[in-house]
Amino acid sequence: MSKQIPQELSQEQIDFMNDKPLILLSTIDAESNTPNTSAISWVKAHTPTTIRFAVTNNSRTAANVKANPRVSLTMIALGTVYSIVGEAHILEDKIEGIAMPLSKIEVRIEGVFESMFWGAAITQNPAYEKTMNIDKAIALDNQVFAALLS
Repeated sequence: MSKQIPQELSQEQIDFMNDKPLILLSTIDAESNTPNTSAISWVKAHTPTTIRFAVTNNSRTAANVKANPRVSLTMIALGTVYSIVGEAHILEDKIEGIAMPLSKIEVRIEGVFESMFWGAAITQNPAYEKTMNIDKAIALDNQVFAALLS
């Protein structure tokens, strides 16, 4: 009997995703039809079955989602690696109230796969730090995260 693939995030995965992690987003390039991976940080689990993220609305990622909504998000968390696959749709081409031209994108989760190689565990989660003005970065983050959850 085959193993059942979860189609939603666990509460532990939601909590991790909502704590500003580094997430890798894979799309199919609209021009070359090849895989394209981007690191994103404006990500929130909206519900157990949906994830929202923001990217610059004129970015390659936004164009890729418009051309092909199939995406995969990679989350290194909780001692392992998760591949979250689904279909992405642009909810807002430009998020209102934010000076930066960002698109709000929602992914409907179709599967959550544990994709860590056998016999190992992640011992440290990826970390990053903002290199711009920290006060401005925090203010922008707060605006974007609030918009993603509304």
